[in-house]
Amino acid sequence: MGTHGDSIWRDGEQRAWLAWNKVQLRLSYEVNRRLQADSELSTADYDVLAELVGSPGERLPISVLANKIGWERSRLSHHVKRMAGRSLVTSAPAQTDRRVTEVALTWRGRRVLEEAAPGHEAQVRQLFFGGLPPELVPPLTSALETIYAHVVEHGTLPPPDC
Repeated sequence: MGTHGDSIWRDGEQRAWLAWNKVQLRLSYEVNRRLQADSELSTADYDVLAELVGSPGERLPISVLANKIGWERSRLSHHVKRMAGRSLVTSAPAQTDRRVTEVALTWRGRRVLEEAAPGHEAQVRQLFFGGLPPELVPPLTSALETIYAHVVEHGTLPPPDC
């Protein structure tokens, strides 16, 4: 509601937003809970590892990694320290530029991710796609990609391809 009781929402927007919010909160809870139970990874751990495994040399500058997963660099730095303590990643000055901190996947991080991936993917398919008719996947994908591009363009974090 606006300051004088006037709604700022257009037709259906509030309902769509509330539905999205409920889905993402509940799905995040369920995915995180399953990852923790199956592999002792958090969703945040999984996101970091998955981004690294798909990167050249399985390593990225910490600022690039932060932008790719949509985190502030300081938050990622703290999280990477905890992950390094569990031998999932390493964090060190880059060989090409010692001023840049680089995060790299370890053999243990790769193994834990590979072991967690099948259960994670099965759960996502069951919970996210299980209730969605196949013909709605393409328009949903298009809508989410459009929203993401808009958030990147108008948000405060640098674009992920920096």
